[in-house]
Amino acid sequence: MSKTPIRVAVTGAAGQIGYSLLFPIAAGEVFGPDQPVILQLLELPVALDALRGVAMELEDCAFPLLHGVTCSSELETAFAGANAVFLVGSKPRGPGQERADLIRENGPIFTGQGRAIDAVADKDVKVLVVGNPCNTNCLIAQAQAKRTNPANYTAMTRLDQNRAIGQLAARAGVPVASISGLAIWGNHSPTMYPDYENARINGKPVTDVITDEAWLDGEFLKTVQQRGAAIIKARGKSSAASAAFAAMNHMRDWFRPTPAGEVVSMGVSSDGSHGIPAGLIYSFPCRVDAAGNWSIVQEVELSAKARAKAMASADELLEEREAIKDLLG
Repeated sequence: MSKTPIRVAVTGAAGQIGYSLLFPIAAGEVFGPDQPVILQLLELPVALDALRGVAMELEDCAFPLLHGVTCSSELETAFAGANAVFLVGSKPRGPGQERADLIRENGPIFTGQGRAIDAVADKDVKVLVVGNPCNTNCLIAQAQAKRTNPANYTAMTRLDQNRAIGQLAARAGVPVASISGLAIWGNHSPTMYPDYENARINGKPVTDVITDEAWLDGEFLKTVQQRGAAIIKARGKSSAASAAFAAMNHMRDWFRPTPAGEVVSMGVSSDGSHGIPAGLIYSFPCRVDAAGNWSIVQEVELSAKARAKAMASADELLEEREAIKDLLG
């Protein structure tokens, strides 16, 4: 007997990230090779024609697992009965605009989307916020959750984890599959901390394989923290395919148990673990159980140097929360 289709909502679905995300979802690369899906796509009214063109392409691919596509500019239509939601669409930062200004401008978007999700999505819906600044946008959406589970609102730092793994693998001259235990702490911003001290390369501590501490604390951190800006400078556009792939990774790994010995980076609601202020949407090393519930890894220890960086990112998130406190109810 075939499985019941799950409903997957994607906002900003005609944009670069959305476009890169939809086809792998329809092909079974996120929810499994035997899991049918129904795509519920949201766009601004001005982009609906482009979205319908994307829907035509999805139809032309004849994906066996794709059991339907809807295109809408109405929140309630896009989120109705959704089991998984990718909140991709957000307003990008304009020239000379400060991060705090961007947070304020995106606030109403995620307030409205959060309310609509809480009103019409499946009560156990899993929400991933991709649109930046994703941690605080997630906090805003989560604040609207009354019927749905607030713990199921998460922010994407998997792109940062993937970037860090790529940098370590290149430096060590090994395949990326050789890297394990690498997690991102904090905000998806230049204050994030990729914790190389608790990571492994072929089972050995990273610092035993890459002995250049100056590189690890200098070029490595800077490259990961500022990779997005470097990509914009190089290609004239923000990262889209890699962001879409990271969103796929995040949601795929939320729908299946984390393999033994591994961790996944997720921006989740802090419960005070590791001294991080409760209530922030903060990236921790996490594991997912067989029921699809995440938990913060408790046994990991941070050095004094790493803890200082982790707390600096928490301080930035506290400032962001203060800037939108009126939106949190």
